[in-house]
Amino acid sequence: MALPPPDPQFVLRGTNAAIHTLHFSCGGQEPDIPVLFSGSESGFIHVWNLKTHRVDTALDGHGQKPVYCVETMGGRDRLLSQGRDQRICLWHLAEGRTLVTDSVFTEHVGFCRCSLVKVAQGRWLMATAAKGLEEVQVLELPSKTSVCTLKPEAGAKLGMPMCLKLWQLSCGSPLLLAGYEDGSVVLWNVTMGKALSQLVCHQEPVMSLDFDSEKAKGISGSSEKVLCIWSINEQQNLQVYKTHQLVNAGISDITIRPDKKILATAGWDHRIRIFGWKKLKPLAVLDYHTATVHCVSFSDHRNPRERLLAAGSKDHRISAWAIYTHT
Repeated sequence: MALPPPDPQFVLRGTNAAIHTLHFSCGGQEPDIPVLFSGSESGFIHVWNLKTHRVDTALDGHGQKPVYCVETMGGRDRLLSQGRDQRICLWHLAEGRTLVTDSVFTEHVGFCRCSLVKVAQGRWLMATAAKGLEEVQVLELPSKTSVCTLKPEAGAKLGMPMCLKLWQLSCGSPLLLAGYEDGSVVLWNVTMGKALSQLVCHQEPVMSLDFDSEKAKGISGSSEKVLCIWSINEQQNLQVYKTHQLVNAGISDITIRPDKKILATAGWDHRIRIFGWKKLKPLAVLDYHTATVHCVSFSDHRNPRERLLAAGSKDHRISAWAIYTHT
């Protein structure tokens, strides 16, 4: 029997726009104040001070077009943001600056968030949906050198990439999982630029996925009433592990907590759902928002008792939950 759900620890208001993406930066050294970055429909990135629960800075770099991805690059002073202006911006925020230092023009018109992985000190790979309808481009940052363009075989009819997840095992090629419009998840070898495996997980476009590289197991959600868990075997083939029927249709975002114990989903039904990652056991339904929940993010506080789950919604609010102590 699930515990009665907690109330939010606190709620952040004041963006006056739908929230599309959230990213914490809380693991810094003293005297760094923990912060939460949010990207909104209005084109602003808000930097929330988690001590005062107020906005410290509002960054404006996407020409008032919605921002749907924000990531830090090795510390909170280096930020990457992606917007509907078809641009990915790199920011330098040290010493109170709010400068866009560089940008990448993607020419992609969809909502697919880019994915980042650190490959060496000061070097990152970034996967992003490309100009070609079914293509994914992989660039090295900060040089912006093209590594490869991943194109499905002719006649594959996967449709647009909808969600991406890059990762690299300690020794080996970077790998990319991409969820497509036709409901497929495809595993790509980035160095070889070729697809290793394809699995049809959903009848509808894959809206979000996350992957646990330690267990070689991932999860995806779509506009349907089903979560699909799949695994990658030693031959690097994707296979369905299990499925879970949801009460209501529509998943905007899925994220596995860094300790790999639980995961959270952002629902079109205004709710956040918490599951155990091992068996996908439902643990809690967090019911606070009055519109679609677009994104969920776990914090990276060093002290487990301070860690939070944040959810951003179309209702202009960000809810923060202290579910570590409850699960």
